Amino acid sequence: MKKTPKKDATDRLLVALEFGETLGGTDTVANLTTALAPRDLRRLFGTIDLDQQANLLAMLEPEEGAEILNHLAEAQATDLLEFLPAEDAADLIELLPSPDGGDLIRSLDVGGQDVLGKVENDMGRIRLQANYPEDTAGALMEQHSLSIPDHETVGTVLDILAERGEGYREREVQYIYAVNPDGVLTGVLPLRNLVMTPRGKAVSSAMIKDAASVEDQTGLLELSEKFEERKFLGLPVTDAAGRLLGVVTRSAVQKAVAEGASDDYLKAAGIVGGEELRSMPTLERSRRRAGWLLPNIALNLVSASVIAFFQDTLEAVIALAVFLPIVSDMSGCSGNQAVAVSVRELTLGILRQGDYLRVVAKEAMVGVLNGLALGLVLGIVAFLWKHDLALSFVVGTALAINTLVSVTLGGIIPLALRRFGADPALASSPILTTCTDMCGFLLVLGIATVVLL
Repeated sequence: MKKTPKKDATDRLLVALEFGETLGGTDTVANLTTALAPRDLRRLFGTIDLDQQANLLAMLEPEEGAEILNHLAEAQATDLLEFLPAEDAADLIELLPSPDGGDLIRSLDVGGQDVLGKVENDMGRIRLQANYPEDTAGALMEQHSLSIPDHETVGTVLDILAERGEGYREREVQYIYAVNPDGVLTGVLPLRNLVMTPRGKAVSSAMIKDAASVEDQTGLLELSEKFEERKFLGLPVTDAAGRLLGVVTRSAVQKAVAEGASDDYLKAAGIVGGEELRSMPTLERSRRRAGWLLPNIALNLVSASVIAFFQDTLEAVIALAVFLPIVSDMSGCSGNQAVAVSVRELTLGILRQGDYLRVVAKEAMVGVLNGLALGLVLGIVAFLWKHDLALSFVVGTALAINTLVSVTLGGIIPLALRRFGADPALASSPILTTCTDMCGFLLVLGIATVVLL
């Protein structure tokens, strides 16, 4: 007897969302959701639409909803926050840890100021953070630093820690920051120094004076270099006057550097305008990709003009040679965009090995739209150059079909490589280039054989 494949946690939750009453109602759905691992959460929210996402959050406690929001990819969290009423979005953001709330406020395209206006947490903590430029110390810092007046005694500090210990239990507390009456940072007190100093001594006698710190406008590159030079767990952040504002941690800087590298990779592959996931509207994805693809036609025409310079010595049909590199290169660009999205979704856990059909369906829609647009443009260029309708039909049709083929292959090649243990990020592009070149040449020459000869 053939066994039924075991459903994973995400599949069970999808069934619960559809048949919630049968399976126990909202409590069952809520319990299943909060039990999901972060990768499964990202996959779930990449599968259901925004209405379902909002309904799902409504079943949860606010703290649970905020925790889920914090586990989503930034593009997923941003889309959901823009879909929710501003007040509901602000309630979720207020519960997020620093600096995640400020990051999400900064990423909102629609209604960001409306959401910010509803935020009341910690007397403007998130407002302050959202106003800093992205990837600066001020944007990355945690504002709940443990600071004490430098004139206090060690005993008083120990008593304060004992009284407030519950609030600091889940935070990385390695240092206490000493400030003067104006809030200016005057020193850093390691916990080791604190516990080994007599209770009657002043904090100023045990602290490290002139300790390392960074200003709130310090950029990510400089922050990364500082953490590379010394094995700091965190650095105090001050304003231009030296007043203590918060602490930027090593983990926050490392996360920002990793996200920056991921963004650079997507941009290099032609994914512009921010992160792209296949749960986004098809027309928006097509528009954002086309914004990078269409200018590439002009660049490829420039390189092809070198061949065209010698076109008087060629027979009429040899004009096809001018368009061969354009068809192959433009299709390769389209395919590499699909590769980049697949690699990113694999990294986030949104894609899994068996998602071939879903990827093909999603990419085919984008491939048809962009293939028609690019094929039409190239066909018009061919007609204006040679005044040959048959030639323009050949090259335009070949580019349109090859674009569809390349984005479909670009979507599934990383999945196949992951299946066989290869690195999708390194191996996908060369394989895709070979496939699109072969297919492009076959299409151009094959269609030309039927139409022109």
